[in-house]
Amino acid sequence: VQLVESGGGGAQAGASLRLSCAASGHTFNRYGVAWFRQAPGKEREFVAAFRSTGSTAYYADSVKGRFTISRDNTKNTMYLQMNSLKPEDTAVYFCAADTSPFAILSSIRSASSYDYWGQGTLVTVSS
Repeated sequence: VQLVESGGGGAQAGASLRLSCAASGHTFNRYGVAWFRQAPGKEREFVAAFRSTGSTAYYADSVKGRFTISRDNTKNTMYLQMNSLKPEDTAVYFCAADTSPFAILSSIRSASSYDYWGQGTLVTVSS
């Protein structure tokens, strides 16, 4: 599956942005999907995810209550709605996908669990 992110850009603290990730090449609903981010000089970190089955979303504590992950399998697209943005949200955001069922739930938060990645989109939040 090929993944392409869009929707990044600059925003003031407190503002909102919505990222999109369009998938092509395979049936999207077979995949668990996630958003990760990587700030300059830091490791890639988990943001939010869905497994391929079920509707439960999983979030990093740092974004819980501010960010919402969603997916539209009819459009082969996933989204990340980011509200109440903070300067510390500044990073390159990546979408990721994998056919793993993530039977070990903790693995859903690990970047190494995902085989497919987008190229990333930069989000810059100014204070």
